[in-house]
Amino acid sequence: MKKKTSVLIFDAKPYDREFFDAANERYGFQLHYLAPRLNRETVRLAEGAPAVCVFVNDALDAEVIDKLYQAGVRIIALRCAGYNNVAIDAAHGRIRVVRVPSYSPHAVAEHAAALILTLNRKIHRAWYRTRDANFSLNGLMGFDLYGKTAGIIGTGKIGRILAQILRGFGMRVIAHDPRPDPEAARTIGFEYLPLELLYRQSDILSLHCPLTLQTLYMINKQTIAMMKDGVMIINTGRGKLIRTTDLIWGLKNRKIGAAGLDVYEEEEAYFFEDYSIGGVEDDVLARLMTFPNVLVTAHQAFFTREAMQAIAQTTLENLRAFFAGEPLVHEVLPATAEAPTGSKP
Repeated sequence: MKKKTSVLIFDAKPYDREFFDAANERYGFQLHYLAPRLNRETVRLAEGAPAVCVFVNDALDAEVIDKLYQAGVRIIALRCAGYNNVAIDAAHGRIRVVRVPSYSPHAVAEHAAALILTLNRKIHRAWYRTRDANFSLNGLMGFDLYGKTAGIIGTGKIGRILAQILRGFGMRVIAHDPRPDPEAARTIGFEYLPLELLYRQSDILSLHCPLTLQTLYMINKQTIAMMKDGVMIINTGRGKLIRTTDLIWGLKNRKIGAAGLDVYEEEEAYFFEDYSIGGVEDDVLARLMTFPNVLVTAHQAFFTREAMQAIAQTTLENLRAFFAGEPLVHEVLPATAEAPTGSKP
């Protein structure tokens, strides 16, 4: 009987097992679920495995890449779209890296809309009040979305879907993207503006761009100062798009009216884990969560049944293609590298 190919799935949660086991009925890999994250302390667990599967908070720096290669790992399968946690240059030519470029853009866009609605109409605060038999409306006033201006930074699939949702509320939608899509703008009904104008005109600002050297801490004291008083900021993209201490400054000075964050710049220390007993020791995160007009969710925007099915399916298909010696359509390469044609391990 042919030996099954072994795949180590790091930072595995019960829901990962559920969806990967179901998808694997088609592929027949030998899946090993490991609770620890992959990092310098846990890389030794990969000894002898040809493939590892990792998530957003696994830390694959150059040292980890070296040790993975020495351990016999020949492919890293990211079960996410982002790959800023992997030293791609260090892996190139030694270990192939694949990702899931898109799973459910609707899930993330809908979560962004949920944050907007919840913060605007104070649903989270009303829920706590009514549990305590407090039916007062004081402090719960919101505003009509109709006629207001929403600024979207990044008009990929997620940004375009959110634009459609917000247009449905009768909002004016403006956008910024270094690679604009004029056809989408015409079809959906939004307009592209320079970034400074977008900051100045937006009542609600939603971030849907990747983390790059150009977008790192793009929301800071200087850009916040350009914005309308009372602006709502939504981030379901990457935590380091926002300098959190500057966000807190804006909240304290009432320049920012509300913030909905599904990501946080130092989230890898806390997100996806339970700290309800020990508490949060990160002073910045703890301060952020004291504001009644801030809503933090634990990187769950992607977390729908449809998205999890797509993640498991695409990840295992990436692995199948690699071990079959086929081209890797979802391979991550250094910016200057040409895509290889696929080869057997």
